[in-house]
Amino acid sequence: MWSNFFVQQEEEGRMGVAGGGHGGGLAGMKGFRGGQRRTNKMSDTQEGKIKLVFFVAIVGVTLTVLGMGTEFWVELAQPKNYSGNQTCQMAHYGLWKGCIRTLSVADIDPERTSCGPVERPGESNCTYFKFFTSGENAVIFKKTTNRNLNLAAAILALLSLTMMVMGSICIAMSLNKGVPFFLKPASFCFILSGVLVLLSVLIFHQSVLALLSSDHSIPLHHKLSWSVACVCSAGAILIIGGVLFIFLALPFSPWQKCFPHKDSTT
Repeated sequence: MWSNFFVQQEEEGRMGVAGGGHGGGLAGMKGFRGGQRRTNKMSDTQEGKIKLVFFVAIVGVTLTVLGMGTEFWVELAQPKNYSGNQTCQMAHYGLWKGCIRTLSVADIDPERTSCGPVERPGESNCTYFKFFTSGENAVIFKKTTNRNLNLAAAILALLSLTMMVMGSICIAMSLNKGVPFFLKPASFCFILSGVLVLLSVLIFHQSVLALLSSDHSIPLHHKLSWSVACVCSAGAILIIGGVLFIFLALPFSPWQKCFPHKDSTT
C-alpha cells in the first residue's frame, strides 16, 4: 500500500514538472515559499506585547494567591470595654481559617471605641474551618457562620485559580509555538477568573452579614480587611489583562495603530 502511494506521488510530481516546465517549477517554489510566509510566526514586537500583558496578568494572579491564602478578609471587634477588664477580643478570618486575638486595652487608642486594630500585639488563637471536612459551622462570639455561603465563596475562589492556570498555559503555548491562536482562550480564562474572584468577594461579604445577623447578644464592629482589597484589585487586573489579550488576538489590533510594525518580508 505504501509503495503504491509513493509511486503515485512520484508520478504526479513528474507530471507537474513536465507540464509546467521551468516557469512552473519557479511558480511552485514561489508558492511553497508563499505558504511558508503565510504561516510565519509572531513578530518580535507582537511577542513583546504579549509578554508585557502576561506580566500584568501574573501580577493579578500573584495578588489573588496572596489574598486567598491569608485570614485577613474581615475583622470583627468587640467594644473595647465590653468584658469589663483590662483585655478585649477581636476576630479576623478568611476563606479557610479564623483567628481570635486578645489585646490589652491599655495598648489601644483611647479615642477608639472598639477593640483593635489587628496589628496590635496580643495573643492569637487560629483554627481552620471545618466547612470542608465535617461540614460544621464555625461559632465566633456566639455568632454562627453560614456554611453554604462560605463554601460558595471558597469554591469560586478555587475555580478562579483553575482558570488562571489554564490561561497561563495558553499564553505559554502561544509564546512557545509563536502563534496568536491561543490568545483568545487565554483572554477568556483570565476574564472569567477575574469575574469569579469578584463574585467570591461578594458572596463572602454576604456570609459576613449573615454571621452578624445570626445573634445580636454581642455588639460587634466589622470591616473588610486588606486581603479583600488585594483580591478585588487582582480581579480588576485579571479582567484588564484578558481584554488586552483580546485586542492582541484581533487581526487589526488597536495597538498596531499606535505602534505600527513594518513587515521585513515585503
